[in-house]
Amino acid sequence: MRLAGKIAIITGAAGGFGEGIARLFAAEGARLVLADINRAGVERLAAELGNTVTAVHADVSSERDVQTIVDTTLARFGALDIVVNNAGTTHRNRPMLEVDEASFDRVFAVNVKSLYWMARACVPVLVAQGRGGAIVNIGSTAGLRPRPGLVWYNASKAAVNVMSMTMASELAPHKIRVNSVCPVIGATGLLEEFLGLPDTPENRQKFLASIPLGRMSTPADVANACLWLAEDVSSFITGILLPVDGGRTAS
Repeated sequence: MRLAGKIAIITGAAGGFGEGIARLFAAEGARLVLADINRAGVERLAAELGNTVTAVHADVSSERDVQTIVDTTLARFGALDIVVNNAGTTHRNRPMLEVDEASFDRVFAVNVKSLYWMARACVPVLVAQGRGGAIVNIGSTAGLRPRPGLVWYNASKAAVNVMSMTMASELAPHKIRVNSVCPVIGATGLLEEFLGLPDTPENRQKFLASIPLGRMSTPADVANACLWLAEDVSSFITGILLPVDGGRTAS
């Protein structure tokens, strides 16, 4: 198994990409702490995946909650190897000036500040252990090839991408690798917010027309990318932005 003996934190794990990552990591032998603001969802998944998986009800925009995630990991498993910062949110697709301040603040608190809190909580642990580690941030093609209507969300994901590259440079002396996976739109719970329209075949097609491989990303697509970046075979890979996008950013 590709993650045998590894201990991983996955945020936003109750559904969508996060659930897909959790299922694959568990199948590959990792011991997991799954965090989500959706208590029922994350506890359901942890129970399904077995006794090497622990659920934590947490809001990643909260310093205290993020510290609780890391503290729980150390209390349960005694170490930490991998962190997948997957939790994210968006504002509804609309003209930029129609996005209210509360929505803007929430997008940046969840998508950007959560990485700050997680770094403060987990990096000292990884450094003290002295064996390196892998941090995988979930960015987005929105931070590489932005679309109109999602201005502030695009900016938050661009921040994730730049943070990933600069964290990789700063943490490299400690053998801590940091990379960003950048999916194109997927059929997750946020789909209608990204579309800004009802989820109909016609409205989906407007987005699919810009993806050369002709489909949305799936949790399995994203999970496979995260697995590769988290496992030891990618030990010389750090600071990359990996599009998982069916050719969207290449066209």
